[in-house]
Amino acid sequence: MKKIILLSLALAAASLPVLAQRYAIVDTKYILSKMPDYQDAQKRLDQTSELWQKEIDDKQAALDKMYKDFEAEQVMLSDELKKKREDELFNKEKEVRDLQRRRFGFEGDLFKKRQELVKPIQDKVYNAIQKIAVNRMYDFILDKSEGITVIFADPKLDKSEDVLRELGIK
Repeated sequence: MKKIILLSLALAAASLPVLAQRYAIVDTKYILSKMPDYQDAQKRLDQTSELWQKEIDDKQAALDKMYKDFEAEQVMLSDELKKKREDELFNKEKEVRDLQRRRFGFEGDLFKKRQELVKPIQDKVYNAIQKIAVNRMYDFILDKSEGITVIFADPKLDKSEDVLRELGIK
């Protein structure tokens, strides 16, 4: 009876490592911030965004001036001219909103530009993470920079530096 109990305890103890999951934590924001390609892409995005915002601001300033002029002249305009100016203002306002939506809206020009410039770099990072996970037999890897909140993480679990080395950075 003692042998059976000891044998079953030994088998249970031997199977514990099989049940243990191997995991790691990475910080993709940190990794991306160390990549010169990403920094260059981000600068280009920022410059493009500023240029587009200036274009929208200029059109908005012209629209604001049109509104002020209309307010000042409104009393002197005939009903027909008033209606014409209101239509012009409406069309100009619609044009500004459409431009803003086209540039910065959901799946707008900025989104497409980000996909063009940043996505290949992100894919490179994710491929490096996947390679490390497969080579080191991790069961899962958590990204502490996006979506998942990590209240405490043992620093020895952070494999961000390993990913940077895999990418040839640092």
